[in-house]
Amino acid sequence: MQDVLKQQYDFIRSTRQTLFAFLEGIPLQKLHNTVPNFGNSSIIRTHIHVADCYLGWLGKFALKLTDCSFATDYDIENSDVKKVRDRFELVDEVVQQFLLEFNSRWFENLANQVKWQEEPWITTPLWLLTHTETHEFHHKGQIVSMARQLGYTPPDTDLVEPEIKI
Repeated sequence: MQDVLKQQYDFIRSTRQTLFAFLEGIPLQKLHNTVPNFGNSSIIRTHIHVADCYLGWLGKFALKLTDCSFATDYDIENSDVKKVRDRFELVDEVVQQFLLEFNSRWFENLANQVKWQEEPWITTPLWLLTHTETHEFHHKGQIVSMARQLGYTPPDTDLVEPEIKI
């Protein structure tokens, strides 16, 4: 199953690269503009939030890594697409570690503290991976919608043509 989940994540990374290439063509100031109706957020802030979700759930919660810090307001305000790419390189490393660590243990209960309740929260590695990946696609849709509102036409970031091996 690990190979399937790794391949699935590789598809997700491929769509992410398409989004990064598109965002590199938008002026940095526009990437930091607050876009109405999107939680008073910007494209950069939203994209960093996605990375932080992976780092928080897979890195801190599941793997109990202490070096997965969330981006500060300063980090966000001083980010560009390259810095967001760099943050996602860290995400890629954490996801690979997560896939190795929980290989064949996808339904094992994991417990750890969350900020919204006193008692530890319990879930499974498969739920955490599914949540972070679907969370990314939810916000990717918001990011391309924000770009449209700013006057840019995004490429198709939903479908990745798989390599067909004959």
